[in-house]
Amino acid sequence: MDDFVFQNTTKIIFGRGVEAKVGVEARAFATRVLLLYGGGSVRKSGLLDRVAASLKEAGVSFVELGGILPNPRLSLVREGIELCRREKAGLVLAIGGGSAIDSAKAIALGVPYAGDVWDFFAGKAEAKGALPVGTVLTIPAAGSEASTATVITNEDGMLKRGFNSSFLYPRFSLLNPELAFTLPRDQVANGIADIMSHLFERYFTDSKPVELTDRLIEATLRTVIDLAPKVLSKPDDYDAWAEIMWAGTIAHNNLLNTGRVGDWGSHDLEHELSSAYGIAHGAGLAVVFPAWMKYSYRHDVARFAQLAARVWGVDHAYFDPERSALAGIARLESYWLSLGLSVRLSGLGIGPGRIPEMADKLSDMGRKRVGNFMKVGKAEAEAIYALAL
Repeated sequence: MDDFVFQNTTKIIFGRGVEAKVGVEARAFATRVLLLYGGGSVRKSGLLDRVAASLKEAGVSFVELGGILPNPRLSLVREGIELCRREKAGLVLAIGGGSAIDSAKAIALGVPYAGDVWDFFAGKAEAKGALPVGTVLTIPAAGSEASTATVITNEDGMLKRGFNSSFLYPRFSLLNPELAFTLPRDQVANGIADIMSHLFERYFTDSKPVELTDRLIEATLRTVIDLAPKVLSKPDDYDAWAEIMWAGTIAHNNLLNTGRVGDWGSHDLEHELSSAYGIAHGAGLAVVFPAWMKYSYRHDVARFAQLAARVWGVDHAYFDPERSALAGIARLESYWLSLGLSVRLSGLGIGPGRIPEMADKLSDMGRKRVGNFMKVGKAEAEAIYALAL
């Protein structure tokens, strides 16, 4: 096990109707907030009105900024920064899933910074502070409600890049599983792929021994795998949603990467897909991850065979671990297909034409490699994208 420091400062308030408490939580940090959200669903469902009422009751005024898109854009982040400064907002409050929360974090990061917020994503600046962020989670998927990460797409070049800082832990996050009851089936499936991918990224590590966190990751994967079909068949199953929502948070709040270094190359590979084609992040991960696994499994066949046996119930062929490893990858593909996800680029209507461009952007024209468990440069990226066709 590697040395580590673990400190997650996000206060989680979990349960039915907890969004009614948002005003009291926000009031502890500011009396005026920037309220962020995406499309019309928060209005149609009445959630925006409930949040607004709670804020007003607590004596917290707010200014709104809607229209956040999937794969959130830098232009809206910049707009939010200027709005925050002009309105003197002391807290950024996101209602939604990963896109809203990532936008809130980027805005919070940019408000006290004298330069352009993209400097952080381009590796030109280090965080020295940020406005506090709060969240009301509506989509279990990204885990951004209790993580240090934000991912933003710069329209100039369609570059999708991430940034991590402990300053970006939300101060509080309100998680009500009931808010997931009306999610469309494709968003549910994409969210499940996102949660599972966060767990896979941590699972594939060269750090040893890491038996405790291996078992924790495996248990979380099995829980999500078992319960996803239940919420798809019965969308108002509170107990199943509660388990999935909490699993989504645990999958990305940094607890499960203590003492180990995960990979994260697959996320970088996917970012080029969603920035180029505008697909949902989870949908892209469902295509990229099996391809990455097929390319990478020989790096540590035993680890892939272990995952296959412990998570997918594949017979552990001790004298032929490669067979077990490949069977586990096949089980993953079959499972994602059963949720209605595609596991091939062709299933998303994507052909081979832009593979060289995506590999160039990923590798900065061949000058860098991504990932830790398996280093991926331009040639490896092209090979993985080809496997995904």
